Amino acid sequence: MTDQQWETLLAVIRGEDIQPLPVGFIIDSPWLPNWAGYSILDYFTDGKIWFQANMKAIEMFPETIFLPGFWSEYGMSTEPSAFGAVCTWEENEFPFAKKLLHSAEDIDRVVKPNPKKDGLLPFAIKRIKHFQPEIEQAGHKVRFAVARGPLNIASFLMGTTEFMLALSEDTERVHQLLAIISDFLAEWMNHQRECFPTIDGMLMLDDIVGFIGEKDFLEFGQPYFKKIYDSLDVSVKFFHNDSTCKICASYLAEIGINLLNFGIQHTINEMKAWTDNKITLLGNIPPRDVLAIGTPEDVKKNT
Repeated sequence: MTDQQWETLLAVIRGEDIQPLPVGFIIDSPWLPNWAGYSILDYFTDGKIWFQANMKAIEMFPETIFLPGFWSEYGMSTEPSAFGAVCTWEENEFPFAKKLLHSAEDIDRVVKPNPKKDGLLPFAIKRIKHFQPEIEQAGHKVRFAVARGPLNIASFLMGTTEFMLALSEDTERVHQLLAIISDFLAEWMNHQRECFPTIDGMLMLDDIVGFIGEKDFLEFGQPYFKKIYDSLDVSVKFFHNDSTCKICASYLAEIGINLLNFGIQHTINEMKAWTDNKITLLGNIPPRDVLAIGTPEDVKKNT
């Protein structure tokens, strides 16, 4: 993200009327490699291809704010790998982290990972470091620390169904697991900022928030999200949840979130009401059915 784009984003979050209206969206591994003409596995294993794919996007759409920008990740395997999850890789499929915990009792043996050394995390950092000169030469800087959220990671470590059952059947151990994951995520976010001092934003992604009710969110979501967002003093606290957002929306500002990317289940007017106009909203034109395969007229109808 360029300095001008960053200042534009900050102005939008402050509530300023920016004309023309800025355009921005999340750009990541699920769509970028094949769009740029590379296999998904090449994108993950070849730093030069990763850099070229990101550069192709910003050169083709120079006025678009890509978030978080030059995202160094390994799909949903990134954070689970630090806990020891086995990750499977195919040439043109998204990587997948295999379930690590086969019962709630297995939570008792979970140890907090070291984000400086464990799993794929050092590789994610090194990839950016290796290409930082080229990124900055192109006029961009690393702006965001990024991680999947605690409920998302827990669902990969346990399996989504098993994690949902444990919320009701073994709440003490679920809190134990979420506390470990949240401490780890706070350290991981802070480590990213230590490596790249230009970071002044954090992005957390967690779709599992939309799978639970309000009572469970208040017990198993809100305190852990707030702990992570409070751990880093940055200007932009960005949250992505493209499952349903209604039950969590009114609590997001209290958590500290000031930018929300939500899914297509709700209208922007609904989200404005549910968040009490306290959060900047990023969304929610359907990325596949409208932005990718729709016509310009379809895009206009959805704005």
